Amino acid sequence: MAQKMNLPKNVVIKNKKAGFDYIFVETFTAGIVLTGTELKSIRQGKVSLTDSYVILIAGEAWAKGIQISVYENGSYNNHNPKRDRKLLLTKRELRKIERLTKETGFTVVPLKMFFSEGGWVKLEIAVAKGKKEYDKRETLKEKDDRRDMDRVYKSRL
Repeated sequence: MAQKMNLPKNVVIKNKKAGFDYIFVETFTAGIVLTGTELKSIRQGKVSLTDSYVILIAGEAWAKGIQISVYENGSYNNHNPKRDRKLLLTKRELRKIERLTKETGFTVVPLKMFFSEGGWVKLEIAVAKGKKEYDKRETLKEKDDRRDMDRVYKSRL
């Protein structure tokens, strides 16, 4: 009789750099086509979304640059860590993304990868506009101000 493994369902991989580099216009949740060894690596949290992006080719969305590390016990069936992965979106969502990205300066970036309630791997993507250098400095300033206010608040407790 096979035993059921207790695998973590709450694995969430975030693209922290995206929040610093982009202003998000609209977000979407997409399914992602994976192989078996990729799924096992994701369950171990061995994924990097940094420097990844999404492109639309012939009415389909493809995630490029997502680094899913090779599974240690994968033998010859292991996957290519940097391969392009197809995203599963509805036609309505694809048309909306395509319409938004037609404008200059807009791109589509992955924000986070997580497991849904049903155990499926999902990728949250956003149509985003790149921040200018002064926007990034403003973001850093706000972050520092929040940190200072939290420090003062905690010292009063």
